Amino acid sequence: MSLPLLTYSPSSQNQRVSGYEIPGDEQPRIFTTDNLLTASDMDTLILAAYRQIFNEQQMLAYNRQIGLESQLKAGQITVRDFIRGLAISDTFKRRNYNTNSNYRFVQMCIQRILGREVYNEREKLAWSTVLATKGLNSFIDDLLSSEEYLTNFGYNTVPFQRRRILPQHSSGELPFARMARYDKHYRDTQPRGHIYRIDTVKPFNLATFLREADFRAAGGVVVIIVAIIVLTLLIGYGLDPAR
Repeated sequence: MSLPLLTYSPSSQNQRVSGYEIPGDEQPRIFTTDNLLTASDMDTLILAAYRQIFNEQQMLAYNRQIGLESQLKAGQITVRDFIRGLAISDTFKRRNYNTNSNYRFVQMCIQRILGREVYNEREKLAWSTVLATKGLNSFIDDLLSSEEYLTNFGYNTVPFQRRRILPQHSSGELPFARMARYDKHYRDTQPRGHIYRIDTVKPFNLATFLREADFRAAGGVVVIIVAIIVLTLLIGYGLDPAR
């Protein structure tokens, strides 16, 4: 028997207040099919949906849902249906639901589907109860059918992190999906390992070898090898029936 959604009090998060910011680089880009899209625009929208639900860490060719993509391009399903298909897919279940607690999974889904952070622990408990009693598919359906989702995204818009800009702050809230980007500048500042390529191997030089070789360590290895050989000969000599 499923339980009704427990009550919880919304907190004063940024997305609950009307914004008057001047559009800039940190404003979320809205992907929607409300306007007629070209084939290239539709591919970009689909990519944005994958990034929102799967995050960049799971955006692999292996995880693509080709059937859902074809239905969306053909107009057989809405963007909301596409989001639902991604959220209940085996890939999403295996990589997110099976590897996290119900509380953490609920937080992830609210971030990715409703586009905001959870209000409090009470909300986590409320939606975790829905997840535990009604199952994954019904939990996702309840999020997508909520007034909050339909008001902000409707049937044709890809969810996004709402109102990330903070007034009178130099930067906005950090995105929910964060992944380090190691560009060339970052790589050049890191310690370099010993990577040998064929074109960098120097010709053998006896003088250099004698100067740089660690004979103390080499001597220890030679002693061990000689000891093994002698021990093997002694054992073989003792077992020789012709002796």
